Amino acid sequence: MLETRRFDIVRYLARLPLFSDADEQSLQNLGAGSVLRQFDRGQLVFQQGDPCEHFHVIAGGQVKLFVASPTGQEKIVEIIGPGGSFAEALMFLGKPCMVSAQALVDTLLVSVSRRAVMAELARDPQLSLRMLAGLSRRLHGLVQDVQAYALQNGVQRVIGYLLNPRDDAAAAEGVPGTVSLPVSKSVLASRLSLTPEYFSRVLRELEDAGLIRVDRRDIHILDAGRLAAYPG
Repeated sequence: MLETRRFDIVRYLARLPLFSDADEQSLQNLGAGSVLRQFDRGQLVFQQGDPCEHFHVIAGGQVKLFVASPTGQEKIVEIIGPGGSFAEALMFLGKPCMVSAQALVDTLLVSVSRRAVMAELARDPQLSLRMLAGLSRRLHGLVQDVQAYALQNGVQRVIGYLLNPRDDAAAAEGVPGTVSLPVSKSVLASRLSLTPEYFSRVLRELEDAGLIRVDRRDIHILDAGRLAAYPG
């Protein structure tokens, strides 16, 4: 399990872009209204319909946000890694959670209470501007997703992801032109609104075309220009 004994919540919050300009008093107040929580792989952080009294920052691990249909089918909305936050908008709405959140690996969260945040927003108006900026970035990303799902076919979605992986994938360490998938292919397929079988088929098609090389979770982009122009 992740190490927690020496974890300093106030110091951690101070390193986040969201709170980087907050004064010491704000950090202490937010820290006092926060709790450090551990989740095992597969454990739910919250479920759709739960009350939302905190927003969460990932200190270590990975969380997926998803919605489930009455038949049990699941659509992944977002995959969030270390340093990322979620549930800010839900917390401000004061309504039950509209998505569920689940740890994809052993995960450590700093959960900041709604009461502490609202008190600091009243005390420090600049904090509200920083939080609005963070929510705007997330909204922009979700709008891009909707555009991709509506206007692009499956092959184009996969290519777009490989060329612009955003925050939920990372360049493989020290290997230019390589995307290291942060989650299993089935999870990423759901993120792109594709079936796992179709996602794997697209990767094989791109590999057969000499555009990529697949090495487990590492996708080596052999020709970015041709990949971007591939018609699908």
